[in-house]
Amino acid sequence: MSKLDLLNQDMKTAMKRKDKETLSTVRMLKSALQTEQINKGEELTEEEELTILAREKKQRMESLNEFKSAGRDDLVLKLEKELSIVNNYLPEQLSEDDVRSIVQETIAKTQASSMQDMGKVMGALMPKVKGKADGSLVSSIVKEELNK
Repeated sequence: MSKLDLLNQDMKTAMKRKDKETLSTVRMLKSALQTEQINKGEELTEEEELTILAREKKQRMESLNEFKSAGRDDLVLKLEKELSIVNNYLPEQLSEDDVRSIVQETIAKTQASSMQDMGKVMGALMPKVKGKADGSLVSSIVKEELNK
């Protein structure tokens, strides 16, 4: 079942329950997926769906950090609820230790030895962790491992 089908089902459930917060978030996610599908002109692959959902999560995380620093607690609570809903559609996130072991494995496979090889490592690594780990976390661990 595609994420779009799942979002449609969850949207109907949220309507029946009169859960306005969930309904609005699910509609935003569905809209993002449909927009990409229309732009592409064909069905999205599961990987493309995950990329879009990860982008939506990233946008909310950035907004959450800005609202926290601005002291907007009302908006922080709303975004935290939205993030929990978005996370329901993403695969379980990898722990920092899991990411570190994947990074070390990838560095060994690509025979990277310095920061100049970071692009090569990230290119090989990102498809493995796409949607499962935050890109900034992955990047910082790669930098740390390459600087050893």
